[in-house]
Amino acid sequence: MEHAPILVQRISPTGGRRVLIRIRGVDTVLGVAFSDADLIEFLRRIEIPDPDELVLGDSEVIAWQGGQPHRYE
Repeated sequence: MEHAPILVQRISPTGGRRVLIRIRGVDTVLGVAFSDADLIEFLRRIEIPDPDELVLGDSEVIAWQGGQPHRYE
């Protein structure tokens, strides 16, 4: 899903995936996640309701770009 508001980019050569949130067409980097726990924490910090359900439940709100979801290296 390309137009999801939360984008988890492809794995970087050094490991981890950059996480962005898209609001009104503007991308904001939340950080680099090295695990689902990191991704959940980024979403918790910006007060997304039930971030663990979004991440672990494979929500359509999250787009995993390049590679398999939940893989960070």
